[in-house]
Amino acid sequence: MESIRLNLISRVVKVGGGACIPALATKISRMDRSPRTLAWFGLAVLLLLVAGCRQDMQHQPKMYPQRGTDFFTDHRGARPQVLDSVARGQLRDNNYFYTGVVQGPNGYKQELNVMPFPVTMEVLKRGQERFNVYCTPCHSRVGNGLGEIVQRGYKPAANYHDQVHLSQPISHYFYVMTHGYGAMPDYSAQLAPADRWAVAAYIRALQLSQAATIKDVPAGVTVQDLGEIAHEKNLPEAYAGPWPMPATAVYSNNPITSQGTPAMAPAETAPPVIKIPNTPLAPARKGSK
Repeated sequence: MESIRLNLISRVVKVGGGACIPALATKISRMDRSPRTLAWFGLAVLLLLVAGCRQDMQHQPKMYPQRGTDFFTDHRGARPQVLDSVARGQLRDNNYFYTGVVQGPNGYKQELNVMPFPVTMEVLKRGQERFNVYCTPCHSRVGNGLGEIVQRGYKPAANYHDQVHLSQPISHYFYVMTHGYGAMPDYSAQLAPADRWAVAAYIRALQLSQAATIKDVPAGVTVQDLGEIAHEKNLPEAYAGPWPMPATAVYSNNPITSQGTPAMAPAETAPPVIKIPNTPLAPARKGSK
């Protein structure tokens, strides 16, 4: 049994030892042949074999970030992008779709009251769903700026139903969602461009719904009073009345009846109207260029 064990160890050493096989074989024959000694020796041989199978991947030829290289003639490891190349999914062939502005006649950016794609019922439903998720905490479900966050002390949000916001072009809402405005942060990370346009279209539909009259209702459609709906569904009376600004808000304004119901209480005072006199340009001075 002992001769078989020594023969097996000799073969293992012959595989991994190379030219030192005779010397190792001689030392093995002279070693203590106890099981503990043989076990330690077998472990050492196993470690030797594992070390011999090592692949030095850390020394293989490769490019290191922010380092030079002799492989290319310009000695730069990071290769420059091919001119006029566009990454997949980043082709922006419609500038108005991604920015919401165009270059105006005076050279400055100009907002338009035009959607970059047709507005369908699916677009409005998508805009309503995104509006209810991201916009209602501040602007409320009806867009009067009296959302739950505002009622708990946040700065009052814009009221979409005042005269200033009613007169703004539809791309203005897309631009504000993209870049933010005042206390409102931008929502470009939360909303894709198509969703921002869908929300802008829904805001316009929301404005039309809050200012609608009986003449705007198609023939044959029954119109039910909001107070009657609240009574049938056992909702509180305040559901159909104006939304007063709570005392916890930063500031409050008196309700304006002309704003309609329930978008009756304006969230913030409308910016003052700016009138620029239409005066002719002064004649150029002599000697001026």
